[in-house]
Amino acid sequence: MTEAAEPEAQAYHVVVNHEEQYSIWPVDQELPDGWRPEGTTGTKEACLSHIDEVWTDMRPLSLRQYMAEHADDELEELVPADADEPSLVDRLCAGSHPVEASLRPERTVEALKEAIDGGYVFVRFTDTRGGTEVGIRLDSADFTSTDGQVQLAGTLNLDFEDVRCSARIDLATLTGEGRLERVGAR
Repeated sequence: MTEAAEPEAQAYHVVVNHEEQYSIWPVDQELPDGWRPEGTTGTKEACLSHIDEVWTDMRPLSLRQYMAEHADDELEELVPADADEPSLVDRLCAGSHPVEASLRPERTVEALKEAIDGGYVFVRFTDTRGGTEVGIRLDSADFTSTDGQVQLAGTLNLDFEDVRCSARIDLATLTGEGRLERVGAR
């Protein structure tokens, strides 16, 4: 979209709203509700230059006031309500858990084989709140037939921790068991 050419002689007001946000408005047009003249009038370039000089804090007035009122407030440490509960990584490192192959657009053995051939498979741990889907960069996969099971192993980063995922998936149901193991020192 191209702006229509403006006459060189067009004059503007610098306008300001109740939040001390600035703009320009043609002097020959009625100001929109909520805006008032700031006192500067001139060419578009002169008005914009003035705004650059005076509008140094882009935050709305209400935000600046709120922040000033609460500047001395102590920041509460953000601690989840379930801070005593083991982390997701801790839980998934403790024993085996039900998993399913997370495949799109369809959950088929062929789609799983294609993902394995690509070296990256999504596995969903189904016993976590809402299910936890992880993407595994495979370093091994034992997929020798379209019946039986496939053994997957690979690494990923979950909640800022490097982990290794091992999963055994039944090819008939595309479900199975899996677990995580921390990689490196904790």
